[in-house]
Amino acid sequence: MSRRVKRPLAKSHAPGDRPKGDRLKGARPFRGAQSDRPAPHRQGAKSQRFAEPRRDKPSHAPAEPEAAKAEPPPLPTKVQTVVVTPDENNMRVDRFLEARFPGLSFSHIQRIVRKGELRVNGKRADSKDRLEEGQSVRIPPLRLDAPRGAGPLSEAATKTLQALKEMTIYEDADVLVLNKPAGLAVQGGSGITRNVDQMLEVMRDAKGQKPRLVHRLDRETSGCLLIAKTRFAATALTGSFRHRSARKIYWALVAGVPKPKQGRISTYLAKEESEEDSIMRIARHGEEGASHAVTYYAVVETSAQKLAWVSLKPVTGRTHQLRAHMAHIDHAIIGDPKYFNKENWDLPGGLQNRLHLLARRLVIPHPRGGVIDVSAPLPPHMLQSWNLLGLEADRFDPIENAPEE
Repeated sequence: MSRRVKRPLAKSHAPGDRPKGDRLKGARPFRGAQSDRPAPHRQGAKSQRFAEPRRDKPSHAPAEPEAAKAEPPPLPTKVQTVVVTPDENNMRVDRFLEARFPGLSFSHIQRIVRKGELRVNGKRADSKDRLEEGQSVRIPPLRLDAPRGAGPLSEAATKTLQALKEMTIYEDADVLVLNKPAGLAVQGGSGITRNVDQMLEVMRDAKGQKPRLVHRLDRETSGCLLIAKTRFAATALTGSFRHRSARKIYWALVAGVPKPKQGRISTYLAKEESEEDSIMRIARHGEEGASHAVTYYAVVETSAQKLAWVSLKPVTGRTHQLRAHMAHIDHAIIGDPKYFNKENWDLPGGLQNRLHLLARRLVIPHPRGGVIDVSAPLPPHMLQSWNLLGLEADRFDPIENAPEE
């Protein structure tokens, strides 16, 4: 389900407006009666069933204005040093290169960073490091992947293109939203042979530019994945995430029933590395590498007090934030191999031991005006669980009443 409508989003909040403090013990409720349907959080919006099928077809974006069709800058053929602009402040190194030099492949970016050819203020950098305004970035000579020819696609490329079309839930000249299936990685990595970023290679245009990932989902998380088809859209959509004017809603099946049934989880999270794996752990304020993370949750429906369908609204976008937060309040997401640590807990019969987490809905300003509002259906393994437990997927979603900060 998808649509693009001409209406404003709720007011976004600057990072400095976020509540301070580190709530390490459970969650506190947000206002809203449990028995009544809460009023929608967006001004001027009408209350509606969250999963109600939308019959209106998405309108397409207007043709790209001539002013937006500026040629991308030439790739450097020798070493150059550039300065991070205010608009690029807090941008990841890999996203910085993607924005500056459209068409660079993910593998090429990772290679130059891994080899230390790219330097920030004279030091090696990781692709996930965040840049700061005024920093100097040394960029080595770059090469653009050869553009896809005008001839027919290979059989493998044709199958890949068809697979992308089957995943598509919204598309126009600037934006593509995929319903990513569980088990498909978004980007490459150790042991990953197929991923969305690689699949997008078949969509390169005549200038060699390919669609760009705007955000990420964990490999086992299904649902709405936003992709920019143009450099103009990539800049606008990335800015929406950075300024928190994008709204994301997730659905999950968790162990037990959270109390209170609506609440706010606020902690600091830091990565904990081991030889076999890495997870996000609860950290202290001021601890090195710790980032503030805020999540709102609401119980939508329960099953015999043993399981609960919860709707989640992350305010921040930390790695594994929702998974770590639900485990932190002792209601880990069913099928989570990293964070489900409840002892002597048996999975109810018929439920698959797979991560029950769906990127259900995405609401974000369209780069050329209006709002993109898309929803993804339950993936097969979650739909099976909903049917077995008698959960009604078209129930009103109380997370609509959660704040945006």
